Amino acid sequence: MSDIIKTLSKNKIAIGLVFFSILIMGLLFGNTYLNSKTGNSSNQQAGTSSQQAKFAYLSTHGNSSCSNDFLTSIPTMNDNQRLQGSCCSPMVLGKYVEQVNNLKKYSAISVIPADPYDIPAKQAKQLLVYDNTINPTASEQKILDAAVAASPEKGYCCCKCWRWYVYEGLSKYLVHVKHFSAKQITDVLANSDGCGGAS
Repeated sequence: MSDIIKTLSKNKIAIGLVFFSILIMGLLFGNTYLNSKTGNSSNQQAGTSSQQAKFAYLSTHGNSSCSNDFLTSIPTMNDNQRLQGSCCSPMVLGKYVEQVNNLKKYSAISVIPADPYDIPAKQAKQLLVYDNTINPTASEQKILDAAVAASPEKGYCCCKCWRWYVYEGLSKYLVHVKHFSAKQITDVLANSDGCGGAS
């Protein structure tokens, strides 16, 4: 009888050790998995090395200005010049990477600047032309008004600087030629905010 009890006790201990080992392995695997997910998220927020390098340059070498003089100078710029940097607040890396990555889904539409903090002068000139020449219909204007009302800045920019008129021209083109919805235009505006800051 005592031998049976001893055998049962040994079996219980062995089973307990197996379950304990499985539990430890599960905890270790789960922790590794969560850490890898967190690490991936951090890497995405920090961006690629090329995005980090571009951010470092744009955040310290901007030529963008909210002045009317800067706006009126755009049509006279060389096509190879670029409108770079933030208009108002300092750029924030995480936000910059998020915006640039989100704009990739519009890469097939060449009129949409791929980087709101680095816009070719040639592209800005064309968008200003659209702003002055495209006359939205009444229904298109309603879409534009709804898009602007839902945008983070409640406008095409935080103030009526060159960005306002460039992105107003872009929005007119997108609704008139590409038949974008208000939601789509709002998304473009939100990810094209060039005022700097984290929001």
